[in-house]
Amino acid sequence: MSSSEVMVSYITDCIEKPIRMCFESLGKFVGLHPWWFVTLPLLVSAGLGGGFYFLNDLKSNDIEEQFTPKNGRAKAERRFFQENFPQIDSQFSIIRLNTDGVFASLIFSCQTNILSVAALEEVIRIDGQVRGITATHDAQTFVFSDICATVNGKCNSNVMLDVLHYNASNIHFVNITFPEYCPSESKCLNMGNVISKVELDHNGFVRSAKAMRLFYYLKESNTTLGDAWLQELIDLLSNVTTSVTEISYFTSMSRQQEFEKSTLSVTELFAITYFLAISFSIISCLRFDNVRNKAWVASLGVFSTAQAVLSSFGLLLLMNVPFVITVASSPFLILGIGIDDMFIMISSWQRTNIQDTVPDRMAETYREAAISITITTLTDVLAFYLSYGNPFGSVQSFCLYAGTAILFCYFYNITFFGACLALNGRREGANRHWLTCMKVPEEVPPGRSKAYTVCCVGGSYNHDTGTEEEHPMTLFFRKYYGPFLTTIWSKAIVVFFYSVYIAVSVYGCLQLKEGIDLKNLALDKSYIVQYYEAEKTYFRYNGPNVMLAVNGTFPYWEENERNQLESCIMQFQELDSVKNLSTSWLHSYEKYAEQHGSNISTEATFKTLLYQFLDHHPMLKQDVNITNNSVAASRLFLQTIVQNSTEKNMLNSLRKTAESCPCPLLVYHPAFIYHDQYTVIGHVTLQTITMATAVMLAISLVLIPNPLCALWVAFAIASVILGVTGFMALLNISLDSISMINLVISIGFSVDFSAHISYTFVSSTKPDVNERVVEALTHLGYPILQGALSTIVGVVVLSASSSYIFRTLFTIVMLVIAFGLLHGIAFIPVFLTFFGFCHKLRQH
Repeated sequence: MSSSEVMVSYITDCIEKPIRMCFESLGKFVGLHPWWFVTLPLLVSAGLGGGFYFLNDLKSNDIEEQFTPKNGRAKAERRFFQENFPQIDSQFSIIRLNTDGVFASLIFSCQTNILSVAALEEVIRIDGQVRGITATHDAQTFVFSDICATVNGKCNSNVMLDVLHYNASNIHFVNITFPEYCPSESKCLNMGNVISKVELDHNGFVRSAKAMRLFYYLKESNTTLGDAWLQELIDLLSNVTTSVTEISYFTSMSRQQEFEKSTLSVTELFAITYFLAISFSIISCLRFDNVRNKAWVASLGVFSTAQAVLSSFGLLLLMNVPFVITVASSPFLILGIGIDDMFIMISSWQRTNIQDTVPDRMAETYREAAISITITTLTDVLAFYLSYGNPFGSVQSFCLYAGTAILFCYFYNITFFGACLALNGRREGANRHWLTCMKVPEEVPPGRSKAYTVCCVGGSYNHDTGTEEEHPMTLFFRKYYGPFLTTIWSKAIVVFFYSVYIAVSVYGCLQLKEGIDLKNLALDKSYIVQYYEAEKTYFRYNGPNVMLAVNGTFPYWEENERNQLESCIMQFQELDSVKNLSTSWLHSYEKYAEQHGSNISTEATFKTLLYQFLDHHPMLKQDVNITNNSVAASRLFLQTIVQNSTEKNMLNSLRKTAESCPCPLLVYHPAFIYHDQYTVIGHVTLQTITMATAVMLAISLVLIPNPLCALWVAFAIASVILGVTGFMALLNISLDSISMINLVISIGFSVDFSAHISYTFVSSTKPDVNERVVEALTHLGYPILQGALSTIVGVVVLSASSSYIFRTLFTIVMLVIAFGLLHGIAFIPVFLTFFGFCHKLRQH
């Protein structure tokens, strides 16, 4: 052996060997004093479980806070606009809202013509019912007109109904143009967001339309009264009946309300999940031997995982860590991970010598299982903790809760579950029945019936090896699957399928979409899903009216500077995502000055006339911030379109154009708070996965006694993540904060499957690579399969959830498990046979 190999062997052994020795001592101690390790975890979990008292206080389901970047650029831009352009209650303007506002929106659609008299009569009737809603709060009764957003003392009205004077028959006498309608020379109305799917007659007037949208905006000064009125509106519209039109409705509080119902939808699935997990564990550990049967051990393994969830969640709640809805899905996942380690420990126990004492068998069990469960725990925990630096609150909360729960799983597996295994070992050592705990004979006494043999005999074992009788599935992996996988043709087929897997995955990654669709935060049958679909169908073309601010003092009176600003505005208008400059105080002011024959090329005349102009145009006065007799900031408005551009491209192009202009410009719209996720989700995900993979590689290099095989673990991580991402895209799941959580999960699971096999392979003493693969599959093929199936059992009920969040978790976990299992029992074993030097280095 070369000096470098000796050095590598020394480095790996100096870490691996002490860990094994420590676990060996711990196992023996647990075997000697099992009741201590049963009682202590129960007391700890009971104490920490008290943290659930604070659960309701710490629930944090604010969509903006949890599902948008914490330090998103749009949030800073919003602060700037709120400080410089505060809203004036008496001059309400939709396009000048710095927030979403307090409102209700109704979309009326009709398969024939929404502008028919019958359809319009229905629209006007429901509009009257909405305006007539009476709400009560704290003994105060009020109607829409008491709390509506006002313009010059009147409620902000709906353009189309104003045009018709609230009389459906007037549609025959009004010639409406589209997309802009000018009832007078001085007043033009944008109809693009009011009616949709418009057909024009030969004169260019609107003949028919398929949909109409009405808005009801309320004052933001008293959101309590507004929310009470909006709730009455929701109650009214949920029971309203129509014959000609179909109504979709939405309010400013609907998204949050419907989102919070998602948590309740999944709570009832917990009991089903744990019943399935216990049933699966018992069945997979079932033996037709009344002594060797592990039914109780399997049940207590599930209970151990439940304790871990109780303790970890309770601890974090005691530490005032916010509890986000995404955390509600983690117990399903933790259940699968915890049971996986349980199966590894049971498998190690079954390979110990039955003739040894329980403490010695426990020592051997812990020594064999130590590295495997330590690697998987470390990698899972670090994958989650490293992802805590993510800018999304929902991801941070999930990762902290899940990582801590896995840590407690590990702690309870080597204490509580180990103690249960030791107590079960004492029962087996005394040859007692698994159910009655009464002593039973190992052999069938003469003259006894077959029924007696089935119910009252047990304790057989392999007298040649001193271990328990081989499980049928273990026999399958040793005698059939392992030898089959190591044939030349099988290896060729595996390599072929792996090539197809990679090709399809890469293709899928190229189709990946970014960002969360806000309708997916609600339950499938929520009324807001219907609204989002109607909005997408009828009002998708026109994007938001984006505010374009001149940030800071600017010499507007200098013609060269104004021309430079105009040039910048033209650059915006040339963008695919911008339709036109919809509102500009500066252009209106220039026309005003021209009409009055005034020269505004000097600072004094510019400012003097500006005051006069703003007094005559109170709405535009909101667009100019005059501080200390100078224009500190001003804003214009750009009408955007989304037909030719995605939200991400629109946002990036607007910001890039603003940055390239010599003038200090800033763009903003309340929707940008949510669009910000598009700008960070891609590189944040890549950064998180890269960092976590690097740490996983470091752990593997330290704990797996061959550096080259540790690289195979890193390879498995990259390969599984590539597959999950690609197939996720092919299943129309976008890359968002929810799917990002699941990609972090993939890191942990891909390590779990590959690390077990790789470690056992390199630790084997067999001289032939094929024999080492067969031995690794014999020892760990069935536990890995059990672990995969237990995880699927843990999350399968989520497939029945009516929430996209939980169904996405199920879908991606299924992909992770399927691909992780394929790597663990097919791809990695075959690839390891191609590298015969990949075995445990020993010093000669």
